[in-house]
Amino acid sequence: MSDAPALPKTMRAAVLRTPDVSEFTIERIPVPQPRAGEVLLKVEACGVCHSDLHVARGEIAFPRPAVLGHELSGTVVCLGEGVKDYDIGDRVVGGFIMPCTECANCLAGRDDLCSVFFENNRVHGALFDGESRLVDAEGERLNMYSAGGFAEYAVIPVSALARVADELELASAAVLGCAGMTAYSAVSRGAGDVEGSTVCIIAVGGVGLSITQVVAGLGARQIIAVDVSEEKLELARKLGATSTVNARECDVIKTVKEISGGGVNFSFEALGLPSTLGQAVRVLGEGGRAVAVGLAAGDAEVTIPITNFVRRGQELIGSFGARTRVDLPAVQRLAAEGGFSVENLVTDSYALDEINQAYTDLAQGNISGRAILRIA
Repeated sequence: MSDAPALPKTMRAAVLRTPDVSEFTIERIPVPQPRAGEVLLKVEACGVCHSDLHVARGEIAFPRPAVLGHELSGTVVCLGEGVKDYDIGDRVVGGFIMPCTECANCLAGRDDLCSVFFENNRVHGALFDGESRLVDAEGERLNMYSAGGFAEYAVIPVSALARVADELELASAAVLGCAGMTAYSAVSRGAGDVEGSTVCIIAVGGVGLSITQVVAGLGARQIIAVDVSEEKLELARKLGATSTVNARECDVIKTVKEISGGGVNFSFEALGLPSTLGQAVRVLGEGGRAVAVGLAAGDAEVTIPITNFVRRGQELIGSFGARTRVDLPAVQRLAAEGGFSVENLVTDSYALDEINQAYTDLAQGNISGRAILRIA
């Protein structure tokens, strides 16, 4: 184990302050300290994701003031009590679902359903003990969305970590912690064995492009990408799509069925709209399975053609996040082996001071792949 570096007493962080303001303010706050089973990371980069945008806009409820940022990479600089599996200096990526490892769902291998994480973190902005690790300059609590990666340092439980291979650029590897592992789980658990199959991915933003890479890396025979952006469709072709469909220019269902010869084995919907999830079901062939990945606004619902769905033996399954302890190391290995390009997925990067511009660009659809904040 290498010696721990000297740490500063304060750090810069992007703070979301009041409920009616969606912009972040850059503040200098104390560097947090890890507790048992946790490490402190010097954050290299953090992904610019729609989930944080929804929180900032108040579309997803979360207590403020808060530090967001759930898709991060960095270097271990301090170990909490009892941590033996990681050393000072390790390059790691952090998953946005941080499993407690002890609840019934975690014990059943369903990290994606960890009740302790969702109750303590997503409802109360804390870690497993019900407390945040962050305070502001006046000593007042700051809530944490996942590990609070929009800061120069972040505390994260070791259950949410995976080492990053030397072959991968550490900053770009941040995208494995949300887009990458979400895609891997949607394919490996949601769909199953995709080798030799026909696949359709509807909406190829950061997650959809990640799914494109995963199904290509796992041997899908035909990969049809659907979107309204030619720029995103071009990137999808670069990342493994064999065909692309511009939804503005044609009947998506008819076109996908023509390309696939009657319907696909698997479809993935990564936007969260009733219309696109309906398309994901309707492009299936006999015995096909649709995997819903995108989150919808409010209580949005989808309709499906019941008789056709039943007679053709089709399936619809939801897939949120990932089984962090299984899927995060797995997608990291896939990337290290060349089956998932983090560098090609990252199309835009910003400094921490540019966080508000990054989220303006994301909201306006100006980011074709995934953007990151380079924080180190």
